[in-house]
Amino acid sequence: MSYRRACWRAAGGVLLVLTSLAAFQRPFREYPGREYNDFPLPKDYLTNGEWTFARLMYPPAPYGRGYGRFGGGNWTQGRSSWTTDYPRADRHFAEAMRRLTRVQTRSVEQPVNLDEGDAFDWPYLYAVEVGHWRLTDAQAKAMREYLDRGGFFMCDDFHGTFEWQVFEESMLRVFPDRKIVDLDNSDPIFHAIYDLDDRYQVPGAQFIRSGRTYEFDGYKAAWRGIYDGKGRLVVAICHNMDLGDSWEHADNPEYPERFSALGIRIGINYVVYSMTH
Repeated sequence: MSYRRACWRAAGGVLLVLTSLAAFQRPFREYPGREYNDFPLPKDYLTNGEWTFARLMYPPAPYGRGYGRFGGGNWTQGRSSWTTDYPRADRHFAEAMRRLTRVQTRSVEQPVNLDEGDAFDWPYLYAVEVGHWRLTDAQAKAMREYLDRGGFFMCDDFHGTFEWQVFEESMLRVFPDRKIVDLDNSDPIFHAIYDLDDRYQVPGAQFIRSGRTYEFDGYKAAWRGIYDGKGRLVVAICHNMDLGDSWEHADNPEYPERFSALGIRIGINYVVYSMTH
């Protein structure tokens, strides 16, 4: 067999595997959100892409936001804390990926439930309001397997000491053997596309009313993460900031452009890093 023919056969095999994976992926699905129930669908929402914004669905902590009025029902059906900013933030960020990179991006998001076993179809996973989550033991185990098999997890929009403790309780059950560390400016994730040495705190939309960049006692933004045994960053933690709001309100003239600009750049760097490392 010639070298060229062998290469074509190998390429065909890879294409077959990718096509098979795409065939078994769950179709696009949409849930009622905390803020949006009729956000317009893009015309090409049924067109697949090489990258999709996958949003983690999770059960809320019994004392967290999204538990009472929103979480008293079934969190798997939406209207819970995991739907904060959803789907407006997701679709604005997907549009930014299309405009600012060459990554073929699907125009709509994909909610992912760890209990359903399909997380492995979506190599990038994002969660919002993780200061109000509580993963079950089964979900923590599934998250660990997802990350150990090459997945990447980004979490955002939680603030202060108490919400950190809530977040950490679940994260330590995912990785009891790995430390959460502060990310150095030299880390490749801050230079995947944009050089982001000079970062600043990105506030939520509450800034429009309060003029404050912080919430609760989360006065200083913290970029943290967890590395695997080979030095790859597998969990990117955005504490004391609200990148989701910076995406959601990117078209809001009352929300300062400088915050959306940085929030989008951070998100793009994280996605490109997850695809290349």
